[in-house]
Amino acid sequence: MSSTIIYSGAVPPPNVLSGFNLTRAYMKKGRLEAFSDGVLAIIITIMVLEMKVPHGHDLASLQPLIPVFVSYILSFIYIGIYWNNHHHLLHTVNEVSAGVLWANLHLLFWLSLVPFVTGWMGENRFEPIPVALYGVILLMAAIAYWILQTQILQKHGSQSILAKAIGKDLKGKISPLLYIVAILSAYFSSWVAGGIYVLVALIWIIPDKRIERVFNEATEIKK
Repeated sequence: MSSTIIYSGAVPPPNVLSGFNLTRAYMKKGRLEAFSDGVLAIIITIMVLEMKVPHGHDLASLQPLIPVFVSYILSFIYIGIYWNNHHHLLHTVNEVSAGVLWANLHLLFWLSLVPFVTGWMGENRFEPIPVALYGVILLMAAIAYWILQTQILQKHGSQSILAKAIGKDLKGKISPLLYIVAILSAYFSSWVAGGIYVLVALIWIIPDKRIERVFNEATEIKK
């Protein structure tokens, strides 16, 4: 009875090969999911820690924190949306490539900047430049998510569950355009820009059932 080792791509010495059957190993998604969940949890923790406890003991002492709290709520919703979509996205993945890993890190990089722009925007009561920079970070995160999605599609093919679920991806195409409009409008009206950020969040906060539907259909076919 021969033993089996997992071949990861490197060529082992001849003496190691003797008496073994070689099967190709694939990089699984478990560590990527765990790492991403941990980073997103830390991002939310950092954001809430940015809200400093007031020294006063009455409701009036909370008033200066209102802009910070509003920006925190918006960013919390955005991080929640990314976590939700990221979870559904990886639900379609069987294996990952180096491109997928780097694309995921690229997404986490931009999301990790959300606490900074959230605090800056809130502390400065939604002044134009912080509001515009907030939009830049959201735009770059959206682009990074698209790159991650593209890398997964390249790995799994045009007939994969993800490819069938995405379809024309209208929400994914509209969102960056709205971010650009918000960034430009921030210099004229921070409230208009903020309204657009809220609009995009509302577009995405509605549960997207595309991946679940296609995944369930594929499961039923296998049965």
